[in-house]
Amino acid sequence: MDFRCLLVALLALASAACQTIGRPASGSAVPVASSLQGDYDNHEQVWTARENPSQVAPPHVRVTIEGTPREDWTVWRVRLDVSTPLQASWALRRTTAADGQVAWVPHRATVAQPGLGKDFDDAQWAPLDACSLRSRGGTQGRVFSADANACAVLAPGIGSEAALLPIAVESDGEWLRVRLYVDQARGAEAREDLRRVQRFAGWAALNGAGPAAAADSADWHMDRKVALGNEGSRYALAYRDGRASGYSLVLERLTYRDGNVPVLKLSVVEDASGRTLAYAWANPQATRIGINLGWLQVGLESSAFPPASQ
Repeated sequence: MDFRCLLVALLALASAACQTIGRPASGSAVPVASSLQGDYDNHEQVWTARENPSQVAPPHVRVTIEGTPREDWTVWRVRLDVSTPLQASWALRRTTAADGQVAWVPHRATVAQPGLGKDFDDAQWAPLDACSLRSRGGTQGRVFSADANACAVLAPGIGSEAALLPIAVESDGEWLRVRLYVDQARGAEAREDLRRVQRFAGWAALNGAGPAAAADSADWHMDRKVALGNEGSRYALAYRDGRASGYSLVLERLTYRDGNVPVLKLSVVEDASGRTLAYAWANPQATRIGINLGWLQVGLESSAFPPASQ
């Protein structure tokens, strides 16, 4: 079922009882809002479900958390990749009550193009107090959840973007586990397990003859601007004149053998067929990875360049 249909059902039942999730975790101080900045992607969660027919594949979700000049404010951009992609932006303000309880108060934009980065202005955002995410006792500020029943009162007025409103969040190292408003239609435990995206940059040398290139061929095309994220990012290789080569690189973190062998995988894919022609594996914590097929050579290194579209 399309997630837009699920949202319609949720809005129609806005007053119905709903549940949120949140798993206690131990051993971490309350995170400063800015420490969560970065791009997050649940690529491996989606891949794992597709590899196991007994599992219901979750939607592919991407979350980008951006800082602002205010330490207590961050902007969350959420994208849901379904048949018709849906995206929304929320400004979350971190507050601390007199009793020490920490909460993230989501805000929705009141203007079409709110200022971001250095141009952020909290006056352009309206609070959604009923959907506030409050810290759960004993979790050291790592698990937050909203009262879904109270939040449901606001959902119809928010419109379709309400589907992407976080109602439960757990931060744990590189992981950001999020339950969106629309996930309620998938059950009480449904959520997205997103991992922080690490960026890699490097080069690729491609022979114009492709896999059939002769050993003495001099028709090489060098690209020194290869950029990939490690959560399923794809980079289309091109010839020096800009023409598509018909081949792409894919970089992803996956876990094989029933969850026992995590790897960082670099694949060469034939665009027309979607077939993987070759791949190389490395430790997930590797800072370098490459491959040499004779007709194609690639070298990548971990890099802290600005987030790029995946």
